[in-house]
Amino acid sequence: MAMDVVDYEIKGSEMQFVEVELDPGEAAVGEAGSLFFMDAGVGMDTVFGDGSNQGGGGFFGKLLGAGKRLITGESLFTTVYTNHAAQKQRVAFSAPYPGKIIPMDLRQLGGMLVCQKDSFLCAARGVSLGIYFQQKLSVGFFGGEGFIMQKLEGDGLAFVHAGGTVVRRELQPGQTLMVDTGCVVAFTPNVNFEIQYVGKIKTALFGGEGLFFAKLTGPGTVWLQSLPFSRLASRVFAAAPQNGGSREQGSVLTGVAGGGLLGGILGGGDDE
Repeated sequence: MAMDVVDYEIKGSEMQFVEVELDPGEAAVGEAGSLFFMDAGVGMDTVFGDGSNQGGGGFFGKLLGAGKRLITGESLFTTVYTNHAAQKQRVAFSAPYPGKIIPMDLRQLGGMLVCQKDSFLCAARGVSLGIYFQQKLSVGFFGGEGFIMQKLEGDGLAFVHAGGTVVRRELQPGQTLMVDTGCVVAFTPNVNFEIQYVGKIKTALFGGEGLFFAKLTGPGTVWLQSLPFSRLASRVFAAAPQNGGSREQGSVLTGVAGGGLLGGILGGGDDE
């Protein structure tokens, strides 16, 4: 189906959201749970798959689109937000964790983009969300993203979210970039994505960077994130209380103040 051409504005710094302006009849597709707010003239409709095949392909086509999303670990459903009013309306989608929202004009990227799972936020109606199978076993086992990544196709706008700061690199033919496996957000399909062992046992075991690097070879464009969600989650888990109570820093203070000071006051008569 024809792509809707939408205007947008990305707002915020660390916790961003994208505000999409819809002309009458235009629509945007949002990932489940990504809605921030919308004007009263915008209608919501939950659909199978990505909504790009509505009105065509029949039930089987819709079921196939939903199945692709299920394989990538996403919900079977997406929500289509359509402007039913006679004037422009706005709908906004928020990022799930600190980072940046990247607008991807698929028309300028050759009509296709490969990205990590869970990175898709929203898109103009007509953008197709599919699956991209890694061709090499090493990438599937050790690449941090598994065998399956997301594939965005079409000639419209899509919005991808990444953690921390985002870096865009243009790789020339034969130019190679070594990246931590979890820091790869997206790349154009002509980029060669391989996994390379770090080379030294000591570095692999004690370097803190893992056993493998992502090896990206041009030509093409790659997007990198400085803070993968897995790294953020591991740091939060490591800093969280493990015994169901307060953190150790607090327990020391509590022990001194509560046990020492309070005990001294209440037990002062014992010294008499």
